[in-house]
Amino acid sequence: MREKHLLKNGREITIKRLEADQLDEILILQRKVIESLSTGSFLQPLTAEEFSYILNGKGLMIGAYYQEQLIAFRAMLEPELDEEHLGKDAGLPRSEWPLVLYSEISNVDPDFQGNGLQVLLGKVLMKQVDSQRFRYICTTVAPFNIASLKDKFAHGMQIVALKVKYGDLLRYILMKDLTGPLIEQDTLDCCFVLMADTEQQQKYLYDGWKGTGIEQVDNQWVVRFEK
Repeated sequence: MREKHLLKNGREITIKRLEADQLDEILILQRKVIESLSTGSFLQPLTAEEFSYILNGKGLMIGAYYQEQLIAFRAMLEPELDEEHLGKDAGLPRSEWPLVLYSEISNVDPDFQGNGLQVLLGKVLMKQVDSQRFRYICTTVAPFNIASLKDKFAHGMQIVALKVKYGDLLRYILMKDLTGPLIEQDTLDCCFVLMADTEQQQKYLYDGWKGTGIEQVDNQWVVRFEK
């Protein structure tokens, strides 16, 4: 695949599938992004081995190039079928876990941020998913990682759980069903819960509500739940 797009600033970029021999470029860009971040940021970098796992057939990875320079990438991972599987957290039966892809890392060169590259790459990547093999896209996002949450909602993902993962880290579990929306759009109940109120959000999720968006009200972030 190879697609050309114009950025907001008028620059033309090329988006293409990344292969194993582009690993060095990927690591260089990830290092540049990490060095530009303030302390306590939400980015969880991948190791060379983890990137290689994806690039060698266990997922999908695309990159955006400007004048032969890699300026952004985004990846999806085909996960191991273990007890930490997000399909389990999302309430899927074990028989459907093999149908799950994870929305993984995305990096954008600091010099090219503000051009909507993360969302653009997400849309292109979603189209590359083999819908004959995969039905669900899952991911985790930390509460108050606003940029990442907005990105996931932009791709139609919805919050289906809020729980401790990876040892002791509180995470939203988000999911998208590629065959159709998790909620029928014409019969919606809607309510808002403070993002800081973990217990109340978990109660709504347990009762079958889905988190479908976020907004800021009186300087506090709230999550929109629908059913």
